[in-house]
Amino acid sequence: MQRDDLVRLRRARDRMDRDYAEPLDVPALAAEALMSPGHFHRMFREAYGETPYQHLMTRRIERAATLLRRGDVSVTDACVAVGCTSLGSFSSRFTELMGTTPSAFRAAEHATAAALPSCVAKEVDRPRRERSRSEKRAAASRA
Repeated sequence: MQRDDLVRLRRARDRMDRDYAEPLDVPALAAEALMSPGHFHRMFREAYGETPYQHLMTRRIERAATLLRRGDVSVTDACVAVGCTSLGSFSSRFTELMGTTPSAFRAAEHATAAALPSCVAKEVDRPRRERSRSEKRAAASRA
C-alpha cells in the first residue's frame, strides 16, 4: 500500500471518528479519499482490519455507551444522538459489540467505571468485535 493511500485512508477514518453522528456513507468517504467505493472498502479493510461501516458503527456504539452510562439518556435518544436511524439495527449492533442490550447496559451499575480515569474507562468499555459472520460460518463448517 502506498503512503498517499494510507494518508487518505487515515483522513477518512479520522472523519468517521470526528463526524460519527453525521450521515456518512462509503461512496462519499471513498470520493473524498479519491478512490472508488470498492477499492476504498478493500484498502480500508486491509489497513485497519475492519470495513469502513464496521469502524463507523463501532465508534457510534462506543459513543452511545458513554451516553447510556450516564443514565439520563434514553436508548432512543442515544441511538439518534450518535447518528443511527434504526433503533432495531442500533440495538442489534450494540448487543453484538457490547455483549448486552442497550437497555440492560443503561440500567447496569457503572460506579466502578466512574471512578476510573476516562482514558481507562474508555478502554474497559470499548466495543469488541469478535468474529465476522462469515468467519463464524467458516469455523462452523470446519467443525
